[in-house]
Amino acid sequence: MRLRLPALLAALLALPASAAAEAALTIELNALEPQENACRMIFVAENAAGADLEALVLEAVLFDRGGRVAALTLLDFRELPAGRLRVRSFDIAGIDCAAIERVLINDIARCEGAVDCAAALEMRSRLEIELLQ
Repeated sequence: MRLRLPALLAALLALPASAAAEAALTIELNALEPQENACRMIFVAENAAGADLEALVLEAVLFDRGGRVAALTLLDFRELPAGRLRVRSFDIAGIDCAAIERVLINDIARCEGAVDCAAALEMRSRLEIELLQ
């Protein structure tokens, strides 16, 4: 059977979205603010995964410009309601913001809710700091 281009396009548009195109749980490193004896990391979290999260805790590793581990910490994003943006800040003691080169989300320490955090989690950075997952 041969389909015309408009019919083929309409058929493709009617297909369900693939898993890669589904809504995600996006965590964005948005800013770093030097504090006295600490670096404040500011993240914007968007839960577009379709269900509330009662808790999300990520294990993060901060690397310095020399590639050495500068800190290992837990980032507690608390509750993340579906369809909402949340801004969370974390003060990392003993760290100079200018020394941070990259951040690795090493593990999902806690995920409570009807969301598969491992599948939905998407990390990005607005800074020149690499954010890895």
